[in-house]
Amino acid sequence: MTKSILKDLIAQNRKTCDYTFNEITQENSTLKLNDKTASVGFIYRHIGEIMHLLTQFFGIPTEVKNTTMGEKDTGEVYNLDESQKLVEDGYKILDDLVESLSEKEWAETIETPFFGAISRAKLLGHVLYHNTYHCGQITLTLKRGK
Repeated sequence: MTKSILKDLIAQNRKTCDYTFNEITQENSTLKLNDKTASVGFIYRHIGEIMHLLTQFFGIPTEVKNTTMGEKDTGEVYNLDESQKLVEDGYKILDDLVESLSEKEWAETIETPFFGAISRAKLLGHVLYHNTYHCGQITLTLKRGK
């Protein structure tokens, strides 16, 4: 039962975010809501990086380097294809985790530096929340940004 629910949650997160992600182009990736906010491209890159960085707490190694978490958008234009690949690969990692971990393992507690001791299911919930939160920022920026 748990695996089925987790698969559904990942699939819904992907579907919901894809409405926005599919609207991102290399041209509109430089849009910002205002001068103090990050660009669409920066936020999209951030989503992809964080998916990889947080899955390290599940024991999945990554070669993805943090260039966005805790950083300010310096105006760098991010390669859209690279960001798309990060996000796609991130979702694949999540899908593979659901397949490989037992239902018991999803309930087990793991240590994380950001959230302390939490269950794997709660960590997955945070990854999905994080995606949706920033997806909303991108949506607003695409509609109202300059």
